[in-house]
Amino acid sequence: MFYWDWTYFLIIPGLLLGLWAQAQVKGAYAAYSRKPTRMGRPACEVVAELLRRNGNDRVRIARTSGQLTDHYNPADETLNLSEGVYGSASVAALGIAAHEAGHAMQKLEGYAPLQLRSAVVPVVNIGSSLSTPLFILGLIFSWKPLVTVGIVLFSLSVLFALVTLPVEFNASQRAVRMLAEGGYVTQEEEDGVRKVLRAAALTYVAAAVTSLLSLLRLLLIARDRD
Repeated sequence: MFYWDWTYFLIIPGLLLGLWAQAQVKGAYAAYSRKPTRMGRPACEVVAELLRRNGNDRVRIARTSGQLTDHYNPADETLNLSEGVYGSASVAALGIAAHEAGHAMQKLEGYAPLQLRSAVVPVVNIGSSLSTPLFILGLIFSWKPLVTVGIVLFSLSVLFALVTLPVEFNASQRAVRMLAEGGYVTQEEEDGVRKVLRAAALTYVAAAVTSLLSLLRLLLIARDRD
């Protein structure tokens, strides 16, 4: 049987913000993936050079399937570029690749927020799968300790979302700086890189807001059931 309570309304702003952020990302990527850089060098080549110029020669550049699936894996020091980025010389491709290079430089320099995020990943994965079932069981059996455990486990996901923000913002700042200082982009192209990365950052902001609102909802439900 479907159960409705007013706290569902708390999630709506986060969902709307997430949809808007995704639209911004797709729009910025679509616009700047069609704009080639003046240098005309593919992102895979540029990002490898960026890393070498900044004293990081232990990262492997790899191609991964999908669109906007680019990511840096700190565990095996692999920088994975999606099919639309790897061989592209567009403004969007260079910005995205340089952003992932920013993460690689964070790992090299021991950037604290990245270390914290990496450390909590295993716990967050477990907590995210158990938090909701434990919370619901606690409500069903009216056992407050189980409800509390569910909320604490969900709070780990919120922590992860919040810690992700400085990690992503800092990687974008590093990306713009490395590209500009290396002369890889013109001023106009740099502005395009900023727009692409700013749009991408909105998705992480939306995720953090959604997590906070969801945590607030759980707290309110637990309070009302008391």
